[in-house]
Amino acid sequence: MFPVEFTVESRDGTARAGTARTARGEYSTPLFMPVGTRGAVKYLSADDYSRLGARIVLGNTYHLMLRPGAATIKDLGGLGRFSGWDGLTLTDSGGFQVFSLEPQVDDEGVTFRSVYDGDRHRFTPEIAVSVQESIGADIQMVLDVCPPLPSPPEEIRLALERTAAWAARARKAHQRSDQSLFGIVQGGVSSSMRAESARRTVELDFDGYGIGGLSVGETREEMLPALQAALTHLPDDRPRYLMGVGDPASMIEAIALGVDQFDCVLQTRLGRHGTALTSEGRLQLSNARHADSDLPIDERCGCEVCVRHSRGFIRHLLKTGEPTAARLVSLHNVAWTLALMDSARLAITEGRLSKLRDEVLEVWG
Repeated sequence: MFPVEFTVESRDGTARAGTARTARGEYSTPLFMPVGTRGAVKYLSADDYSRLGARIVLGNTYHLMLRPGAATIKDLGGLGRFSGWDGLTLTDSGGFQVFSLEPQVDDEGVTFRSVYDGDRHRFTPEIAVSVQESIGADIQMVLDVCPPLPSPPEEIRLALERTAAWAARARKAHQRSDQSLFGIVQGGVSSSMRAESARRTVELDFDGYGIGGLSVGETREEMLPALQAALTHLPDDRPRYLMGVGDPASMIEAIALGVDQFDCVLQTRLGRHGTALTSEGRLQLSNARHADSDLPIDERCGCEVCVRHSRGFIRHLLKTGEPTAARLVSLHNVAWTLALMDSARLAITEGRLSKLRDEVLEVWG
């Protein structure tokens, strides 16, 4: 294991801006990580990630272990070299995807069928660690149990207990000294169970900490107290990662509470359907009112798409089925989100995050 050294450089209330150092490089926070589920962010290339200023790109263990397989990725130099990406990589354990398939779960692990060919596979905390060590990301996540919300309290309790037990097994199984291992906090929307899970996870002394199982069906009003309860018990000198959250309102609220990094597929999922994230909210570019518009997607955005292309052009591409439309809107959405993180970092440094939060929530809240 490689403990991620996190240095807080500025604070504004409970919000923090800092630098995290991994075995292979560092990144500044707050941070958004684009998601390359199968090794690539949809419609984007590794050159795009670099040009946009991304620092970490996420891969998904579940999909990568099935195709092309962890051994293939290892033989081709690990996830970064395999995908042509010089920056840092993080792999989710794949637990969220596995549990979405209604697998057979027991105290030892999960049995599930491949979405590709229907073959049965067995996944345990030890296998998840071994596979991710072969894939070779800079940061890997433990296998956790992610219950849907709402779920009965007894199901949340069982998920918490199994997540804690599996975290201890993953911690023991991890071998690579050049790779960091993050634990994951569960507990549904129960503040008491979130606090308990955080304490038990911290006792295992992970290199960083993820907060999982949120943004899976609950409201933001339910999410934030549970998140705050977990954050209260996480150490100050390790990164705090809110998993799977990428809408602007939730991110700015989480940053204000002390979260450091995020990932989400929202940016490219919206992009391929022609929906843009903007300073004025969501913009559906296929609408007829944009047909003759010479405006950029967002007049306040300086990304390459907004500098070069008009709403009218992108709508034309969308209406004629040109794949370039999905690429352009996805590029913009990722760039816009990365810029929001930069704005949050600057606001924390200048002591005005509350003002930025109010501005974001006025549009996105």
